[in-house]
Amino acid sequence: MRPNNSARISRRSTLGALGAVLLACAPLALSAPATAATRTAPLTVEEQRLTGPVPQEILRRSGFDDMAPGFARALARTRSFSQAELLATGQGRELWRRAVDRAQGRGPAGGDLSRDDDRPLYWARLGMTRAVREWRPAFTLDERRRARLLAAVERGSRGQDSIALPPGAGVKRVLITGFDPFQLDSDVRRSNPSGAAALALDGTTVNTPAGPARIEAALFPVRWDDFAEGTVERTLLPHFRPGARAVDLFTTISQGRPGRFDVERTNGAWRGGYPDNVNASRTQTVPVPPGVPTVVPQPQWTTTSLPYAAITAAATGPFPVYDNTAVTEIPAGGTEEVDRADGPTPGSTARAGGGGDYLSNEIAYRATLLRDAVGLRVPGGHLHTPVLRFGEGNTDPATGRITDPDFVRNRLAITAQIRSVIAVAVGAGGRS
Repeated sequence: MRPNNSARISRRSTLGALGAVLLACAPLALSAPATAATRTAPLTVEEQRLTGPVPQEILRRSGFDDMAPGFARALARTRSFSQAELLATGQGRELWRRAVDRAQGRGPAGGDLSRDDDRPLYWARLGMTRAVREWRPAFTLDERRRARLLAAVERGSRGQDSIALPPGAGVKRVLITGFDPFQLDSDVRRSNPSGAAALALDGTTVNTPAGPARIEAALFPVRWDDFAEGTVERTLLPHFRPGARAVDLFTTISQGRPGRFDVERTNGAWRGGYPDNVNASRTQTVPVPPGVPTVVPQPQWTTTSLPYAAITAAATGPFPVYDNTAVTEIPAGGTEEVDRADGPTPGSTARAGGGGDYLSNEIAYRATLLRDAVGLRVPGGHLHTPVLRFGEGNTDPATGRITDPDFVRNRLAITAQIRSVIAVAVGAGGRS
């Protein structure tokens, strides 16, 4: 993700839990005292965008316009915080399952929008979190507990708590991550091909020279503060620890430069401050959350262990794939930033990794730092996709359509090439 660029969930347990909540919930009084505990919470910048015509059209043309209203009605029938938390968890997971099923061709499309589109999930999730912020329950709901409900919706609807890598020696276990759409103030129609690929590939198996590989996926927000609070480490750590279900390969994925893929060789410990999806800016060394394994002292750089030579040499699809070794550093003893094409020099201070200084670089840094902290010896790193653009004649966000044939065709091509890159990487193992 570059700022300058334009069902393995158990259905029985999820739906059963929701049914138990809804059966247990009796109708409440029509109103509750507007005490400090029951006031609504302020909407985020992302949630405020939801009422615009483009998000509403995306939801309507995908059939996802029923998710948030249904959730809000069910939430209003809960009689305790525990019921509300169970509901938030279950319906968050249901939204993820529904988005994955739609992307992979299961069930009705729900509308005429291309099935591979990642945007219905994004906007439906915001509708659900908005419902939590606007909810006034009849019981006490303080700020901490409301935050827990929001976190439950976020984790479940991003696939973060339903990663189900299979055990056994007969299958390779692959974990990939994608991102939400971003830069929405300049074009609210935007999609993120990394998110679309996560939905299309989650729970699928690909054949590789090393045998079958099972892919599990999760999505992450484009928000600085969520990363500082440990959302990446909390999601990845259970699958990085030794065990029968530990990953054999991982790659974080985001949108990068036009017309090309990049395997990012080096990741830097620096946040460059570009505004995120809530228009927050953070310029600082990447903060490591407390309580997670890390490397001490914190390194300025981490390095990919993906087999970049094999990936860049293979014919994986229509876009060229590059081994990107560029960084920006302050050399040891210096004070000025220097761009280097061949990686960092000893003792230098990071100012940008190959993937820049935004959240794509940061997720790569966090994932590979965690890899090193727990001693995980598998291929892992970051893959940047081409920029997803609208077709000719549909580039003006003020007058353009929310989709077009070129837009869909390019997104499908990017996803297909990501699948091929993963197959090559698994087949090559740790060879660079």
